[in-house]
Amino acid sequence: MKKLPIGLQNLREMRTEGYAYVDKTPFVAQLAEQGKYYFLARPRRFGKSLFVDTLAEAFAGHRELFAGLYLEAHWDWSRRYPILRFDFSPGVLTDRALLDATLLSQVHFNHERHGLPWQEQPVHLALTHLVEHLHQTTGEPVVLLVDEYDKPILDNLQNPEQARAMREGLRNFYSVIKRLDPHLKFVLLTGVSKFSKVSLFSDLNNLEDITLDPRVATLCGYTENELTTTFAEHLQGVDLAEVRRWYNGYNFLGDPVYNPFDILLYLRHRQFKPYWFESGTPTFLIELMRARQVYLPALENLWLEEELLGRFDVETLEPETLLFQTGYLTIHEQLWEFDAYHYRLGYPNHEVRVSLPRAVLNRYVPDLMAKEQTRNRIARALKQDDPAALENAFHAFFASIPHNWYRKNDLANYEGYWASLVYCTFAALGVDTRAEEVSHRGQVDLVIEYQGRIWLLEFKVDEGNAGQTALDQIRRKGYHQRYAGQPVTLIGIDFSAEQRNLSGFAWERA
Repeated sequence: MKKLPIGLQNLREMRTEGYAYVDKTPFVAQLAEQGKYYFLARPRRFGKSLFVDTLAEAFAGHRELFAGLYLEAHWDWSRRYPILRFDFSPGVLTDRALLDATLLSQVHFNHERHGLPWQEQPVHLALTHLVEHLHQTTGEPVVLLVDEYDKPILDNLQNPEQARAMREGLRNFYSVIKRLDPHLKFVLLTGVSKFSKVSLFSDLNNLEDITLDPRVATLCGYTENELTTTFAEHLQGVDLAEVRRWYNGYNFLGDPVYNPFDILLYLRHRQFKPYWFESGTPTFLIELMRARQVYLPALENLWLEEELLGRFDVETLEPETLLFQTGYLTIHEQLWEFDAYHYRLGYPNHEVRVSLPRAVLNRYVPDLMAKEQTRNRIARALKQDDPAALENAFHAFFASIPHNWYRKNDLANYEGYWASLVYCTFAALGVDTRAEEVSHRGQVDLVIEYQGRIWLLEFKVDEGNAGQTALDQIRRKGYHQRYAGQPVTLIGIDFSAEQRNLSGFAWERA
């Protein structure tokens, strides 16, 4: 049985030590044949580094590693190119001086690896001389590969001044690449986020962005066919439908793909867990969502224009854009309208749909015991179909949120805040939770479906009539009529901005 390549990013080890390998080499041939300068953004732990390593081994002419793979018969193995690799994934760089030192260290390392003399000089000059000398001494143009190009910036987003300093340091480094064109064979930069060319790549505007190019949509991640063929011997007794629900669904305008990190760990442990999500809690992102008052239920069905989808910079941080680029949202539909592409985004799969709301709750309620008690109370109310118990559970939950969350903001006056947290409590349980479900007479705030039963929830702020206005709205607009024949409960909830808790709760059976 082939070994599972958990955590491996090294093609040589995978091909010589008996590991399963999904053949992505058709993309190596395609990119080399069709262009020269590329940029690719994908979420973390999606296989970018392994693909960079695969490119390096191919251009270095190591044919033995590609025996039986697509590339073996579709590559000119008579030529070997010098490879320069830069990788910003290790560690966290906290200031510009450390970034500059790291850049110089990596340039120095590449000098030594190729047996070239080293002379201390500014980093952009060092890179220029390195590429020129490599071309001169080998007689072949250079392949330049930069992995996680944006990590020094992303690691400092909570400190905009520091992030800008990192951006300027990287721009100084990347600015020389275009002028080195006569000495370069192939260039690829990979990362998580697509920074504006104006802000970071003003001098490298010839990069072809293939992030949403359908031709390479499955370059990272595993397709259904790749999973069931490459890992067939590991799938005995596996519920593929449930695996698909948990981990498939990432869409880059092609076939949907699985997250490789999730799949490999699931196949090892045979337990459904949020492996990828828990490998990097997005604390900064969640805080940004809170500060911008992002309406969490809207993330299930969010439309963005192409400009906003791809625009990202330190000065213009949009939570929705960051959610997409970091993998917490994915594309569900593309629409060409009014001379522009529009994209409908949503959660990729069950893992993220449950884990992101849980992370939001953890941020709002640092008392994990209080949060767990609320979770158990709401779960019990659902199982027993007991709306009265739900009222007590929510009252205790909102009482557990520290008052300092409300300082210097108007969250308590914002209906979307209350709706978002109620949505999160249900979504975090993994039950079917649908926000703003539309009927012919309007839309109800929240629909909960569990074991064939329906709960319809409507929210108001400072109505002061014990939730009756919200309940009357559900009944008056007939939101429940579409569920004729099913047991339906109507629930109206009123929140008090002053008390920062429920001020009213009314319910009835339809």
